[in-house]
Amino acid sequence: MSHPSNIMRPPFPTASRGREDPPVMRLLLIGMSMVFLAVFLILPLANLFYQAFAKGWTHYWQALNAPNSHSAMRLTFLVAAITVPLNTVFGIIAAWAVAKFDFRGKTLLVTLIDLPFSFSPVVSGMMFLMLFGMQGYFGPWLEAHHIRIVFAVPGLVLVTVFVTFPFVARELIPVMQATGVEQEQAAMTLGASGWQLFWQVTLPSVKWGLLYGVILCNARAMGEFGAVSVISGHITGLTDTMPLRVEKLYNEYQGAAAFSIASVLALLAVVTLFIKQFFEWRAARDSQT
Repeated sequence: MSHPSNIMRPPFPTASRGREDPPVMRLLLIGMSMVFLAVFLILPLANLFYQAFAKGWTHYWQALNAPNSHSAMRLTFLVAAITVPLNTVFGIIAAWAVAKFDFRGKTLLVTLIDLPFSFSPVVSGMMFLMLFGMQGYFGPWLEAHHIRIVFAVPGLVLVTVFVTFPFVARELIPVMQATGVEQEQAAMTLGASGWQLFWQVTLPSVKWGLLYGVILCNARAMGEFGAVSVISGHITGLTDTMPLRVEKLYNEYQGAAAFSIASVLALLAVVTLFIKQFFEWRAARDSQT
């Protein structure tokens, strides 16, 4: 007969195994991680802000307050303000369909949602250019009706929507699958309508995943370069977003001005990171209560 201690012994090492590792190994791994972050993240970021302020605060503010810089900022925020709500609606609908229903073509839908991740942004811009440009499929009809897509704001919105639409859906699908359908079924038996079911049951249960997806979508929309570079035409003051403005200033040997605009994008990225961390902390706290 087996000894009781043998019966109770777990078949695999427990989580406490990590605390038994040699201190030297832990310090080595932590040190390597910190060195990697310092070289590839902190040092370039610090140098970016150093270059932005290399000529002083006056030159920095002049670069940001230039009319073409203001135009690039407004266009960047406008494109993001249109893109993010559209992709939020699409992401909710697609995630609900994938997570809550079984239907033929479900795998194909998930594959199509992931498709922009596998495309180079430049290729994405080329696809829309070949559709809506003068030599494209819809180009002659659009020209005849005086509708501008390419080299205009609608084109920037279209390509940005394309490259960013997986973010919200991809964050919501696993969250909705984890919550299951029990809450919705219980609400339906109590007489809840479709809108009540969505607003009072489904949406609150996935709110943190939704907010996380929206943050990532917004960050990518404001920082997108490749696709908008192809379809924008680089028209100064009209179709230059902030990333395009940075490239143009740098190519014109206005390095300090280019770094000034880039510092705004970097600052937005850092703020986005802190907001994401805050939502993750709130989600973890809510899951424990």
